[in-house]
Amino acid sequence: MHEMSFADRMSTVEFDVGDRPHITVDTEVCRSCTTRACVPACPAKLFVPTDDGGILFNYEQCFECGTCYQLCNSAGAITWTYPDGGHGVVFRKG
Repeated sequence: MHEMSFADRMSTVEFDVGDRPHITVDTEVCRSCTTRACVPACPAKLFVPTDDGGILFNYEQCFECGTCYQLCNSAGAITWTYPDGGHGVVFRKG
């Protein structure tokens, strides 16, 4: 069995971005976070710390794993739901 790198696997994925974000991040809550567990844990590297202590997040490339939601230790910082029907990640055979 051929092991595929994460970058190669992500190149086989299409994102059909919906109008409603399926993940929202309350950056004001993030300012008080001491662990920033979402930053290294996100396999798509969508959480970026800002110089002013916040977090910049871009949901458009999210592949809906839910890791950030599971690891976040700041109540209310991350709200996660499934994308609306017909949107989200589309896996292609590659």
